[in-house]
Amino acid sequence: MSETPAAGVVLLVIDVQPTFLKAMQDGEGCLRRCLLATSAAKLLGVPVLFTEQVPAKLGPTHPDLLLAAGEGRAVFGKTAFSAFGAPGLVEAFGKMQVSQLLICGLEIPVCVTQTAMDALRQGMGVTILSDAVTGRRSADGQTCLEALRAAGAHILPTETVFYAMVGDATHPQFRAFTELVKQAA
Repeated sequence: MSETPAAGVVLLVIDVQPTFLKAMQDGEGCLRRCLLATSAAKLLGVPVLFTEQVPAKLGPTHPDLLLAAGEGRAVFGKTAFSAFGAPGLVEAFGKMQVSQLLICGLEIPVCVTQTAMDALRQGMGVTILSDAVTGRRSADGQTCLEALRAAGAHILPTETVFYAMVGDATHPQFRAFTELVKQAA
């Protein structure tokens, strides 16, 4: 069993800033699932990138997420709703040869949807971590997730995606990953 994830996979954490979390349905639950995704990505060697919507006005990414991602993380400020409008992010994707984007964060009907659609247009595979995204209105979020699925994105829970990367109970990180899952429950 390989110890490294598929080449070209990146976790993109979109705009998980405390100011936004307060306005979202189950913001705390979303934060917990984003923490699981970020911790699992770090454990499995998947690069983690963050975007922040107008950070000078709305503040930085939640500090727990930055801590969980560790030193290899990169943060991109933006004013555009799509992460593809963040200065330097597209160049970072190119350098990393990103072919598969795992997306979590805020907010489904705006930044998550626009980012996922742009990634699909660029020919990237897109997986939305369904339990690690949220919005202000759940009906809007569900409508957008259905549209993203129809456009070719995969919509799957965090554990499903990372268990698929682990692949087997003999994987060297299996026990550590299952501990993360238990802590996130």
